Amino acid sequence: MPARPRRRRTTEEGTVMAQASIYEQILDPANRANPYPLYTQLRRTPVTREADGTYVVSTYAEILMLLHDHRVSSDPRSRAEFAEGLPGLPLSFISRDPPEHDRLRELATRPFGPPCTPERIEGMRPWLTETTDDLIGNLAGRHRIDIVDDFAYPLPVTAICRLLGVPREDQPRFHHWADGLVETADPTTGTFAERQRRRNQITGELGEYLGGLADDHAARPGDDLISGLLTDTGPHAPMARADLLSTCALLLVAGHETTVNLITNGMLTLLRHPDVLDRLREEPDLVTPLVEELLRYEPPVQLLTSRTALADIDIAGTTIPRGSPIALMLAAGSRDPGRFPDPDRFDPDRTDNVHLGYGSGIHYCYGAPLARVETQVALPALARRLVNPRLVADPPPYRPNPTLRGPRHLLVDIDAVTPATGTAARERVLRPAHR
Repeated sequence: MPARPRRRRTTEEGTVMAQASIYEQILDPANRANPYPLYTQLRRTPVTREADGTYVVSTYAEILMLLHDHRVSSDPRSRAEFAEGLPGLPLSFISRDPPEHDRLRELATRPFGPPCTPERIEGMRPWLTETTDDLIGNLAGRHRIDIVDDFAYPLPVTAICRLLGVPREDQPRFHHWADGLVETADPTTGTFAERQRRRNQITGELGEYLGGLADDHAARPGDDLISGLLTDTGPHAPMARADLLSTCALLLVAGHETTVNLITNGMLTLLRHPDVLDRLREEPDLVTPLVEELLRYEPPVQLLTSRTALADIDIAGTTIPRGSPIALMLAAGSRDPGRFPDPDRFDPDRTDNVHLGYGSGIHYCYGAPLARVETQVALPALARRLVNPRLVADPPPYRPNPTLRGPRHLLVDIDAVTPATGTAARERVLRPAHR
């Protein structure tokens, strides 16, 4: 399919300027607060080709098809500029294709969570509840809070460090590395090659720290994830040291950044829908379908740009040539009216809600079980304990990143913070079945 010619407009001075494509407008930070009307326009043509050769896929069925297509690679080494490999830590398993991906993901999953070790994540629920109560308790006496800085960031960062076995005093060091890695997921910050080189520089620094941590855990194993990876005796074990470090580096970002956005987007959505906020206060079990609807309606991961066609792929009347970059617009697919009735309506009672919030196929989000539990604990607690919460600004200021989309700050005025309700109320929190 030939490149779609870019529309041009003429300024008053007579200068001819190229008009930004819909995809370029989606990437523009000026549209971060509400990209959904642009997704509606994008879906009119399920597959479009950008001037740089990227194929943008925006409809549910086509995205799902490509997420399950073995001819679509997640490995940057499938692109010519990285054919000889990359320096630094090896690629994490989410950036590899089978069979490497399958072996490493199996090793990473066994000590982490379902289906192999379901008790690890579920076992964190009481601790998460206590930590959530403490964070909210620290807001007592204040009448203006920032949901991001005061709550949505510290909760998952503390959780992932506890899961990995990172000493509490080392947690501030992760902020710098995490921010740097998140920036490399932003397709507007330099070329793909530049972002990949920056990512490897950061993971190299992080790898040095994690290497020392792994040595400590090898000498004195505990009940943390690093110790679990080091002491695994199952098939294909143990995981090579370099792969272990890259897996832990992956968890640093995957284990907290998406959850920061999910909790923040969730609270923003609840404040915009006060009837649902009131229901959540009275119906704790509502939180499970509510979180799934948030993952469809305001997903923390909006698009995937790290895919490459390994062969010519015919889809929706278009041929994506071998070697072409592919952008999968997950958030557009999750609001596709061909799949979801009334898709622009927030409806926690929605049924058959098989959204794309965590992707699908072999690269389905590794950290999804932890993110779900954290958000299922966090949102009801905020709903119960913040008295008369009100948005200070709507829309709030957003981070520029179009991939990991969420507010930079979410300022909320409150009348008061109620005390934690104790063990009896905590036991009412639903323990949902694993997906």
